[in-house]
Amino acid sequence: MVWPMIAVAAGFVGLVVLGVLAVRVFLEAQRLGRQVSDSARRISRAAEDLERATVSAARAADSL
Repeated sequence: MVWPMIAVAAGFVGLVVLGVLAVRVFLEAQRLGRQVSDSARRISRAAEDLERATVSAARAADSL
């Protein structure tokens, strides 16, 4: 009777460990998603700045 109780307890502990790890993975995935979104915004902003600078440089070159 002792071995089945140990097996059930070990199974329960295993499920708890898997649950904790799943929560940690979920939280890290959310954090990564926020970082990717922030990086995409920065890249978009830099591309817009580069486009404006290119237009400005082209106008300056035309006026010479």
